[in-house]
Amino acid sequence: MSDKTIDINRIKELIPHRYPILMVDRILDYVPGESAVGLKNVTANEPHFQGHFPGYPVMPGVLIIEAMAQTAAVMVVDALGKESEGKLVYFMSIENARFRKPVVPGDSLYLHIKKTHSRKTVWKFSGEAKVDDKICAEANFSAMLMDDAG
Repeated sequence: MSDKTIDINRIKELIPHRYPILMVDRILDYVPGESAVGLKNVTANEPHFQGHFPGYPVMPGVLIIEAMAQTAAVMVVDALGKESEGKLVYFMSIENARFRKPVVPGDSLYLHIKKTHSRKTVWKFSGEAKVDDKICAEANFSAMLMDDAG
């Protein structure tokens, strides 16, 4: 990997997600168009923890997958250049999703994403979400880059 990083301000230029659904705080390291490591700092004040679960807050698995997808989207849009900024990256498929360990407030969730295939606007990835170098979740997914619907 390279030593290139992307901060939250640049992430918000690259993808349209905003609080409360923006699930990546920083890209720590990446090779444009090939791989990325994103960081999501999990905090107790996130709205989903009010009901998932009272007394034992656990980050929903779908949000972990979403964090992986947003890391991939940042990588794709940055790699494709200025003309891709503001375009939406839509899920097409999620396969082989596995959840191994709960993610809880206070965790730093590291999102390891690798491109496995791309053709025109369709990209495929493998992803692992880790806390303390232990895999919490993994999945293969594909997405399509599209113009903003609005």
